[in-house]
Amino acid sequence: MLDRVPPEPTPAAAPPGWAAEAEVLIVGSGFGGITMAAGLKAAGMEDFLVIEKDSEVGGTWRDNTYPGCACDVAAHLYSLSFAQSADWTRLLATQSELQAYFVRVVDDLGLRPKIRFNTEMARANWDEAAALWRVTTRAGDVISARVLVSGIGVLHVPSIPKLPGAESFDGVSFHSARWRHDYDLMGKRVAVIGTGASAIQLVPQIAPEVAQLQVFQRTAPWILPKLDREIGPKERWLLHNVQGWRSLFRRWLYCTYEIRVLAFMGNQMLVEKAEKVARKHLELHVADSELRRKLTPNYRIGCKRVLLADDYYPALTRANVELITDAIVEVRTHSIVTKDGREREIDAIIYGTGFDVARALRRLDVHGRGGRALADVWKEAIESYYGITVSGFPNFFMLLGPNTALGHNSVVIMIEAQVTYIMSALKQMKARGIGAIDVKRDVQHAFYEGIQRKLEKTQWQAGGCHSWYQDDRGHNVAIWPGFTFDYIRRTRHAALRDYEAVA
Repeated sequence: MLDRVPPEPTPAAAPPGWAAEAEVLIVGSGFGGITMAAGLKAAGMEDFLVIEKDSEVGGTWRDNTYPGCACDVAAHLYSLSFAQSADWTRLLATQSELQAYFVRVVDDLGLRPKIRFNTEMARANWDEAAALWRVTTRAGDVISARVLVSGIGVLHVPSIPKLPGAESFDGVSFHSARWRHDYDLMGKRVAVIGTGASAIQLVPQIAPEVAQLQVFQRTAPWILPKLDREIGPKERWLLHNVQGWRSLFRRWLYCTYEIRVLAFMGNQMLVEKAEKVARKHLELHVADSELRRKLTPNYRIGCKRVLLADDYYPALTRANVELITDAIVEVRTHSIVTKDGREREIDAIIYGTGFDVARALRRLDVHGRGGRALADVWKEAIESYYGITVSGFPNFFMLLGPNTALGHNSVVIMIEAQVTYIMSALKQMKARGIGAIDVKRDVQHAFYEGIQRKLEKTQWQAGGCHSWYQDDRGHNVAIWPGFTFDYIRRTRHAALRDYEAVA
């Protein structure tokens, strides 16, 4: 763990009309923004500013506070390589522990004074004459920066299905990422719509306290044993005190997770083995054959996100819980009506329907050369170069941009690789006296086409289902189709020959 440094005071809120200049402006203070800020500070490039829409750091792990929220990647790997902790109490850390880690890292690295909280980017415009980004905040303030880095990520726009009559519902409704802690579920009739990663975590937590719980499932997910465990004092002592033990454990975790990509890449032997484990997991916990049938996926494992849970299946066998697979045809004032004609009285609706990745990407109000909007550029296809840069948008860098999410390992690995790439580009630009760079259109397109060809043969694209990895055209806009070490190798150095100097 890093040595603790007393936190410096949080900067005061900026006055209306505030304008600032920074060499680098970072948007967001989740894993991406904090890693970028740490990289700049370590390189002695102190002229940067982070803007954060909320009052605290943490991103996804600050926002998602629903019951049972936890990571499905081991914490010793789902953490920063330069800020490793030996104090995790579970292999798969809970939301509260991850959020505490974020706060501790930011304070230990002295990054808090560089963050402007309660400041949300509304729009960014590339000023071609000045070769600067002009960022307007929701409050109407303007920030000028030579380099703009988006650390917003893609898991922040809740996906809420458009259900007929939903607006007429007279009870309480909310998305899992906007949990209503002020609403007491005790004794209520609750509908959980969706069976994604958040739903399978929250359902077992609320099932014992609600009067009735209806879980509405459109597609059955593949679920594997969670294999979580406590990390006791003796193991934490080893991680603290035995030289190299923590790094060795992290490397072992990395290799264990990384090998799983072979199944996603189409190795049928591994696919069948994973499916066999999942089916046995289902049979172990669900004795009723009809319920097992409903919970058995009709597509190959990996097409949608593979979930980890030990308590979800048992929760569905409770007397007060019902799994419903008939489609919802209407939401009424106090009820939900399904295709079979049944009407179920409910007091609250919880949407466990995940996030809209494509919309999150397209909603970035960023305008590049010639005033062209990123959303318009991405109407046909969400193209980028390594998920980091986009042609027509000079000095604009993304963290966890298109096709850089993972289905098998820790995305923190990808973020650190992207920061390495951006730092390489910035250092070369400074050394060569280049003010701004823009990735060449043909280089970007060739990269995108190669990624899509590779995806065609993977479980993510050819597994027989539609998932949040894909946009409305069926293009996979989320996943990196390969090994993370390959991505790390490719992004270790930014080849400026792939870019044109525009200032």
